[in-house]
Amino acid sequence: MAGLIIYGATGYTGRLASNLAKASGLHFTVAGRSESKLKALASFLGVDYRVFPVDDPALVNKNINGAQVLLNCAGPFLRTSKPLIEGCIRNKVHYLDIAAELDSYTLSEKKHREARDVNVMLLPGCGGSVAMLGCLAGYMTEHVADPISIDIALRVAGSMSRGSATSAAENLTSKCLQRLGGRLQDQNSGHTMQFDFKDGRGSVSCFPATLPDLVTIWRAANIANIRTYVHVAEGAFPTENLDALPEGPTAKERESNPYHVAATVAGSDGTTIRAVLHTANGYTFTPTAAVEACMRVLKGESEPGFQTPCSLFSYHFVESIAGSSFQHI
Repeated sequence: MAGLIIYGATGYTGRLASNLAKASGLHFTVAGRSESKLKALASFLGVDYRVFPVDDPALVNKNINGAQVLLNCAGPFLRTSKPLIEGCIRNKVHYLDIAAELDSYTLSEKKHREARDVNVMLLPGCGGSVAMLGCLAGYMTEHVADPISIDIALRVAGSMSRGSATSAAENLTSKCLQRLGGRLQDQNSGHTMQFDFKDGRGSVSCFPATLPDLVTIWRAANIANIRTYVHVAEGAFPTENLDALPEGPTAKERESNPYHVAATVAGSDGTTIRAVLHTANGYTFTPTAAVEACMRVLKGESEPGFQTPCSLFSYHFVESIAGSSFQHI
């Protein structure tokens, strides 16, 4: 059994992660639900493959037992995170994923003690926006003695993958939340906020969105008041039939559309600081950060229970991704 299993390896981001894992010299197995796609990918990469659905606990046990790490790239995570998290706990396998939906994070909170008791780590969002926003928040809190609030926004640029667009469309219709006084509460969806991402475009209007960072920043930095926002660059969010979209952006499109994160942190003494993270396009960042996280965990960097990329690896984790840098405003 390989030390690493990449589940959902034939999806857009899963394939990128699998290619990077191969280039990094990792010994891994690709897994998922489509035998024909997995067989072709495994043959191309020269690795083993396993076919199993997530909704059959016996098959999950059979196929992941003996591995050290499972990286879940199979969305929608509303359907895949729970059975795979539970399977990893049963089989003492560290669980990592690239989820942008809240479900993996609230479930990881609930499963924290159960996982901790069997020395299993739950690390949802090891790549993607959670690592981006969390690392910027971690960087900023080092400069504020007692941070009490953060407003943080992600600028999404370039075309979205078909899977991300489908998940985003579902999330946009869900309840809009914020963390207030340590509790998740309703947020006015019409309460926009101006952020300057220092990308030459000046301040832009960002809309509130229920991002997982409401959970992860609270857990890593213990900031009681958190509001999360998104600015979607023109043309980034598709309005046509989502099923007709290409699977994901090309390498050239990714290279031409970096992402940015901006935030304001306030301290109890009235101090306010602003900073920005400039980084790679999300579809380059996510598989790169996910494979980097897997390599670190395979080498022994882990803590039992629910962790975040920033709390586990420190905010410097984001700097291991090419094109990433912090900027004070």
